[in-house]
Formats: sequence, structure tokens, C-alpha cells
Amino acid sequence: MRRLSIGVRLTLWYLAIFALAQVLFGVGMWLILRHNLYDMVDDDLESQVDDLKNFLEAQKPDASVAKLREEVTESYGIEHSGDYLAVYLERGDLIYRSAFLEAHQSALFPPEQITRPIKRSRRIEGRPFRFILTKLNQINGHIYTVEMGVPADDVAETLSQFRSYLLMFAPLLLLAAAGGGYWLSRRALSPVDALVQTARAISGTNLNSRLQKLETGDELQRLSDTLNEMLDRIESAFRRITQFTADASHELRTPLSLIRTEAELALRRSRGEAEYQESLRHILLEAERTTALIEQLLAMARADSGRETVHLEPVDLRQTLERVVAGWQQVAAVRNLQFSEQLDPQDVFVTGDQTLLRRLIDILLDNAFKYTTSPGSVQLRLETEGESAVISVQDSGEGIAEPDQSKIFERFYRVDQARSRAQGGAGLGLAIAAWIVMQHRGSIRVESRLGQGATFRVELPRIASPVRNPLPA
Repeated sequence: MRRLSIGVRLTLWYLAIFALAQVLFGVGMWLILRHNLYDMVDDDLESQVDDLKNFLEAQKPDASVAKLREEVTESYGIEHSGDYLAVYLERGDLIYRSAFLEAHQSALFPPEQITRPIKRSRRIEGRPFRFILTKLNQINGHIYTVEMGVPADDVAETLSQFRSYLLMFAPLLLLAAAGGGYWLSRRALSPVDALVQTARAISGTNLNSRLQKLETGDELQRLSDTLNEMLDRIESAFRRITQFTADASHELRTPLSLIRTEAELALRRSRGEAEYQESLRHILLEAERTTALIEQLLAMARADSGRETVHLEPVDLRQTLERVVAGWQQVAAVRNLQFSEQLDPQDVFVTGDQTLLRRLIDILLDNAFKYTTSPGSVQLRLETEGESAVISVQDSGEGIAEPDQSKIFERFYRVDQARSRAQGGAGLGLAIAAWIVMQHRGSIRVESRLGQGATFRVELPRIASPVRNPLPA
């Protein structure tokens, strides 16, 4: 089942709220009008009760019940049109009751139950009336109970007309509100339609396109800004993937071309054993370079996809570096370079993957040996600074220019393309090193000047020495 659009749903919600507001407003106004109209009628009734009270006060104090009945009937009932009047003494003796109330059985409460004025509405023979029931205390030694009423036709007619007007105009207002709400929702969501159209047109071939910049200062502007930022990240990632693929293809094409060329030359004519061995050595060298490059590419691909497993555990950096140093001493001897190490005498523990940490050190040392000519020197140091373990690799090589220092950790970036190719570098080692450092929540940076060597500095969070269980006695 297809769901309604956001615009239609907003309109329906707007209509529901507007309709509820209309009902509450109409009912509230009707109740206020009714209360005010009956207040005016009650004021008129109270005025008539005051007239009756003045009339009763004018009677003689020793007048009998019969005399009071006669005076009220002849004077007040006839002269003042007391068609809806009933007067009782406190004992319940009837002084006067109009023919109308006599015929319709006045619903007067027992006199002893009237403790305060009671106002009520009644409908008699379909006609509305308003009555007041009250006591008149200590008038010539008597206590009177009075029931007095007046027709409320005007009040009923006014309320009826008001209700009719509400029922007449409410649907029209609701219809107008529906049109206005739909127009407002369409106007408010029109930027979203524009964003949708632009987003649908963006593909891998035009990732540089961006959504329309909104200046509304509301949620839609934040949405468009967020989507543009997301497109920036996607374009950057797509560009990196494209560049990675192009660079990897280029790097693989070169050794494969060399292998193919060397093989073709070897097969073009008969050669001696020494020449064949030389060709095979060249082919083997390029194959080894290709294998190393493929391994680096696979490592980067696993890292990008999150499939490179990192086993974190307490690792003693000093012992790890001691194992690495032994192998590089032989490399230094072959290349006629001085290699020294200065390792902290105490155990330095970090939380990390020992295999990845050894790869990190190998990459930094390989980079240092590769760009240091004989007779040069390479130094490996391990020290502690506050809560950090610091590994630094310093060489006396040719150094790195300042503009290149911010780029050397990018993939396939090489300061000197020709020399790097000759030395077997593909520009992936430092990128892998930076990834390993990031996985260990550390930092890596380079300090270098041309002609004065380079120092790579890695800082990793240090932890306390793990507690080892004592051996059983």
C-alpha cells in the first residue's frame, strides 16, 4: 500500500488540529455567550425580586396571611404582571402563585432547603424560561420564599443563531484552511523536491555536482548542507578509489612489462647459460617486487574494507623492537651504514597488535635505509614521555622538502618518482604505517630538512605493566 506524501500528511495533520481548535473555540464562545446572556436575565430577575421585597416591606407588620395574599394578588400580581411568580411564607403557607405556575406544577424546592439564591433554566411546553428561587429574610417579622421567572426566548434564539452561524462557517473555514495548509506544505517542501531532483541526477560521472545552496536558516538548509558534505566525502572517497586503481594498475604494469620484455628477449634467439641466468635473475627481481606490491595492495584493500583483523593485547615495545633490530643489523652491514638503537631500559607496554607494530617498525626502518646513502647512519629510539610511548627513526639521508612532508603518508605518493622506482618503492609503505598508527590510537609525524636527514616520530598511548600470575611453588 502506497503511503501518503509528506505534503498530504502535513495538510491532514494541519486540518485535524485546525478542526479541533475550531471545535474548542466554538464551544468556548458558545458557553461564554450563554453565560453572559443568562447573567443579563438574572440581573433582571434580581431587580424584580428587589421590587417585590420593597413591596412586601411596605405592608403592615401585623397583616394576616389572608391580607398579605390579597395585597400581593391584587396589587403586585395584577399591576406588575406576576405571571411567573410564587410567594410562600417560611412555614410553607402560600401567599401567591400565578396561574401559569399553578397549571405547570412549579418545581419549587421545600422552603427549608433554600439557603441561598438558586438560578435555573426550565423549558415549559417547549418554551425556555429562567427562574430564581431565593429567601427574603426578616421583612416585617416574616421570612418569604420567592420563585420568580421570565421567558428566555431571546436568549434561546440568540444561542440558536450563534450555533447556526458556527455550523455554517466552520466547514468553509475548514475548506479554506485545507487549501492554505496544502499550499503552505507544498511551498515549504518545494526545496526538498529540488534537492531530490538534483540528487537523482548525481552519479559516478558527475560527483562534483552539488545540491542547491539554501539560505533559509532552517532544517532544510541544514539538510542540504549535510547532504553536500556527504557528497564531498563520497567524491573524495570515489576519487581516492579511482586514483588507487589507476596507481595500482600503473605500478603493476611496469614490472609485468619488464618481465614480458625480458622473457621475449631471452626467447628471441639462442643464448648461453650465463645470459639465460641473467635474464632469469631480472625476471625474479621484478617478480619479487610485484609480489611485495601486491601484498601491500591487499593490505590496503583489507584495511579499507575493515577486514584487516587487529588483535589488541598488552605488548612490550622494548622486546618487540629488540627482535626487529637483530634483522636490520645485517641489512646495515650489507649497505655499509651505521645502525644504532637506544631503547628505554624499562619495559614499555602499549595496547596493540604485535604483528602490526613490527610491520610499522619495518616500514620506517626500510624507508630510512632506502633513502640513506653510504656512509650514513640510521638510529632507532624508544622512550617514554608522560603517558605516551615514543618510537623515533632518524636517518642521515637526503631529507624531505617541506611541501612534500604533508603528502608522504598518502597512497602512491613518492617524492622522487625515478629514484623510488629504482629502489623498489611503490609509495604505499608510509600509508600503511599511518593506518597502523591510527588503529592504535596514536600519531605519526615527520621532521626533516633537505640534506639533513629525516626523523619519523610515532606516539602511542602507554599502559601500566600487566600483572603476571606467579608460578606455582
